[in-house]
Amino acid sequence: MGTLKIELLGTSFSIKASEDDDYLKKLLGYYKNIVDEIQKSGMLKSELHISILAGIMLCDELYKEKSKSAVSQKPSLSNEKAEKLASEMIKKLDQVLKA
Repeated sequence: MGTLKIELLGTSFSIKASEDDDYLKKLLGYYKNIVDEIQKSGMLKSELHISILAGIMLCDELYKEKSKSAVSQKPSLSNEKAEKLASEMIKKLDQVLKA
């Protein structure tokens, strides 16, 4: 169980989670990088807006990764079908050659 002190966007609080401290620090660092990018762009000034946009950007990233995973799993189903067809063809060839 890990503990993480968060000091970001004008607020400070601590959390406890089932992950270890190092993992939590990496997550916070990743989130801080996204927040820093938004702040440097100068597009938003409100800390609330910055945090919401950072959350949306993370959701976008996660959604795209999940979509990639779903697409990459589809060919495996095609591979299974191809293997089944190849196996059936081999059986038929064996039957023809034995005759």
